Amino acid sequence: MTKISQLPLAVHLPDDETFESFYCAQSDAVIGQLKAFIKTPQITTNGFYLFGQKGVGKSHLLHASCALASQLNLSSLCLSLSELKQLSVDVLEDLEKVDLICLDDLHLIAGNQEWQQGVFDLYNRVKENNKRIIIAGNNSANSLLITLPDLVSRITWGYTEQLKPLSDVDKIAAIQLRSKFRGIEMNEETVKFFFNRLSRDMKNLLENLDVLDKASIRAQRKITIPFIKETLFSAY
Repeated sequence: MTKISQLPLAVHLPDDETFESFYCAQSDAVIGQLKAFIKTPQITTNGFYLFGQKGVGKSHLLHASCALASQLNLSSLCLSLSELKQLSVDVLEDLEKVDLICLDDLHLIAGNQEWQQGVFDLYNRVKENNKRIIIAGNNSANSLLITLPDLVSRITWGYTEQLKPLSDVDKIAAIQLRSKFRGIEMNEETVKFFFNRLSRDMKNLLENLDVLDKASIRAQRKITIPFIKETLFSAY
């Protein structure tokens, strides 16, 4: 049995985290390059490094990349180092057999020499097998505090793109787009009420949107300002 079949931590891909449901703002070029990286049969580089602050949508784009790979009948796997680093680095063995590996949270192995070496070795095996790897982190490759120079070098060999933080206007637009893809009906006043009464962190906003969606389905009610108050703030 291969290590791949034993992996317990492959990320379950959300149905609504696709390229189409990602609010671009200034990120059209990033999405275009990611799509080309996945679609192009004869790739010139095997690696893609995506970086940006927390909440800019890196994980969403990793999930979207795997979704696109699936549409193209390519095997893919999305993993986060936030969970993997708790395990033996041996879990990375055989992953080079997968057409597209998406590895999130690279910054979390700063200072962990064993895991840095493991990711470096995986990158080399991916290259040798002509597969693809997309890695995401919270900072540029040279600012990650990665202590293995060879790993930093590998990351900078491939494509590198930065996701810029969203403005409040962009975040509202992103919520509206995600709501549309989930079939959630909220008018502009309701969306602004929702946005203005929660943390501006996108992960928090989307988690609360999910809570509202599930609650509205259970109650068979539309998401309105009174419903938001009742569902999210009734305990306060």
